[in-house]
Amino acid sequence: MLESALTLPPSPGPAAEDRAALAVARGISRLFARNDIWCLSEMPLRSGRRADLMGVDAKGRVVIVEIKVSRADLLGDDKWPDYMAHCDRFYWGLPPRLDRACLDDAAFLPHACGVIVADGYDAEIVRPAPALPLAAARRRVEVERLARAALRRHLVGIDPHCATWGAGG
Repeated sequence: MLESALTLPPSPGPAAEDRAALAVARGISRLFARNDIWCLSEMPLRSGRRADLMGVDAKGRVVIVEIKVSRADLLGDDKWPDYMAHCDRFYWGLPPRLDRACLDDAAFLPHACGVIVADGYDAEIVRPAPALPLAAARRRVEVERLARAALRRHLVGIDPHCATWGAGG
């Protein structure tokens, strides 16, 4: 009985989707690192939203990636346009198995959104994101918020006691 339980495929559901999203994030992070774009996962935005990945390139441009691992989640998401006010480039991040044809529909703004396909090892940009530049002052705020969040996470990783200090971010 135990042997047969060990050979069953993993059950679908939230845990499987979480693992798939982490794999996509890892692949995209590797692609970005090779291209001198450094990112954070789960970055809180001033609008109250949370970007799956938010990064900054060598020229100080802000990139956001919204990761979707199921068709239902992709089609049911109506908050993603809010992210575009916080970045110079916006990408959808998807696993290779997910049908991405719907992203060509006008509702998904294909003229403004790039697409990255990724697994846990690597990623490929299949549609580059056009640059939609933020105002310089807005970009400065976003880069500073990203830097402060990265520094806070780093420090809390070294000394968890520090998590209770400061105003967060």
